[in-house]
Order: sequence, then C-alpha cells, then structure tokens
Amino acid sequence: MKRRFNESEINQSVGRPLKSGQQAKDVHKSSQWPWPKMVFLSFFILFATLPLILHFSTDLTVLSRPLEFGLNHTVNFYLEPEKGVRVGVWHTVPEQRWKEAQGKNLDWYERSLGDGSPVFIYLHGNGGNRQESMPHRIGVAKVLSALGYHALVIDYRGFGDSTGEPTEPGLTTDALHLYNWVKQRSVDSLVCIWGHSLGTGVTTNTAVKLLEEGKQFDGIILEGGFSNVRFITNGLIEHPFSWFYWKFPYIQFFLFNPMKNNKLVFPTDENLEKIRTPIMILHAEDDHLVPFSVAQENYRIARNAQNSDKRVKLVSFDGKLGYLHNGLYRDPALPDIIRDFVLSLKP
Repeated sequence: MKRRFNESEINQSVGRPLKSGQQAKDVHKSSQWPWPKMVFLSFFILFATLPLILHFSTDLTVLSRPLEFGLNHTVNFYLEPEKGVRVGVWHTVPEQRWKEAQGKNLDWYERSLGDGSPVFIYLHGNGGNRQESMPHRIGVAKVLSALGYHALVIDYRGFGDSTGEPTEPGLTTDALHLYNWVKQRSVDSLVCIWGHSLGTGVTTNTAVKLLEEGKQFDGIILEGGFSNVRFITNGLIEHPFSWFYWKFPYIQFFLFNPMKNNKLVFPTDENLEKIRTPIMILHAEDDHLVPFSVAQENYRIARNAQNSDKRVKLVSFDGKLGYLHNGLYRDPALPDIIRDFVLSLKP
C-alpha cells in the first residue's frame, strides 16, 4: 500500500515550513522589489542609455556621400590635424568642371586645387555638421562653385563625423591644418577663408596664428560674426558647446562639469586689431542672434587697424529681406559681391 503524506510532512521535506494561516504567496514576498524602486531603476537605465542609443544610431555615414545632398561634383575625405583626431571635409570643385569630376577619386580632386581657380575654406557656425543647416552651408558651397571657385567645408573636431572634443585651440588647429593642406596643393591660387557665426571666431584666430608664422590668407569673409565669446555667453545661458557634452548627460556627474574647463574666448575684436589681410564683413540688419551693431563695431576696429576703407568692407543686407542669421546665401546680389571682392585681391 502506498503511503500518504500529510501537508506538514511535505513542507518539511522541501525545507519551507509554513506557519498556521500563512498564505503561499507570502513565501516570495521578501524577494520582490517595491514598485517605486523598479520605476526609479527603469528611469535611470533609460536616462543612461538613451543618449548613447540616439548618438550611435544617427546615420553620420551619410556625410561621406555628398551626392545625396545634391553635390554631384564634391568629394568627402578626412584629415588628421593631431594624433587621434580625424576631421571630415567636403571639397566641391568649380561648377564648370562638374562633368569632368564624375567618378573621379580623391587624387584627382587634390590635383584640381592647382588649376588656378580661387579656393575658399568655409568654417561653419556652432552645432550640427557640414550638412545640417543644409540650405545655408550647402548653399554657400554652391554659390562659390557657381562662381568658378573651389569650396572646402570642414567639420571641426567633435562636429559631425569628426572625432575629438571641441575646444577653441582644437578648432583653430583644425582650420590651420586644412589651410596648410590646401596651400601645398593650390600652387599660386588665391586661398581665402569664409567664417560664419562661431566660424568667424575660428577664422580670426587662425589668421592671427598664420601671422605669427609669417603667412596670411589672401582674403577673409566674416558673415554674421560676433566680437568675442563674451557676447555669446551674455546672450545665451548655455555653454556654446553644451550640445556636445549633453549627448551624454551623466558626464556632468562623473567628469566634474568639463564645460567649466573648456574655456572659450574667440577674441575677434582683438584679432582684428592685428590682422592685415583684406576683410569683407557680411551682416543682415535683422540678424536675430548677432545684432548689426556688432558688425559695425567689428568694421570700425578692422578699418582703423588697417587704416583703409578699401581693404576692409562692410556689406549690409536690408532687414526687410528677412535673411536673419543664416539666409544671406539667398541674396541674388551675393555672387557679384563675392566676385568683386575676389577680383580686388588679385594683383
């Protein structure tokens, strides 16, 4: 005959005796987390991983394919200004060579810089990359190409698909490296630089660095430029490069607020007192980020430093046109303005 086991014997056999009246569900009670802890843990995991997911899921590889943005005579390439830093560059050749450029490799584009056409290095503003703010940054490249000029648009370190952390010395080093790279290949062609917004600070920093080396740009264009970074920080609460650090918001807790250690000056006003290169300042009267009065002050400083109204020009755009900070490329008179400036640079 088979022996029947009672309830107490079963409980003892598995090592979990139950008290009288205790319900089975109480056995697992101590192993369960209260729901507030679970909510907090879930929120923390999301907070920590979402920026990483968004950052690495962004298709930055598209920057290596400028044709997708309507630039059918443009090549993408990378330079290494410093060990461990790689910056992306687009090179658009003069429009009249677009058919010839089809299917050509980087060597062909490098050799084309020696064709005698003027070369422009374009330094864009803060945030984004050489494609974002697409109508403006690509628009400027198309204007220059249509005029028969080469246009090289760089993403500084930390921008776009370029590696490294954006700092003022770093951005200046990137621009200086690109200039030297271009000069090695452009033979006797004019090499000019066009800075927009934050890029005007990088431009004047680079121009001063070149002066210290006994070199200079053939011409400088400053579009929507500020006087120094103090103007920016007085108008904006956030650090100009906060977009870079807040890709990883928890970096503030683990790296002791690195933005405080990333000091920015970009002293355009002081740099203009030293520069002796021909300068043209472009500014919309309705610029909503940098008041037109700043352009007037920059013009006054540069004109007095060079003691010339011919070597320093201020071109204003009527506020009724609605160009604001990024829209000057749309002005139908801009190509002639640029062409006249370049012609004034030739001996």
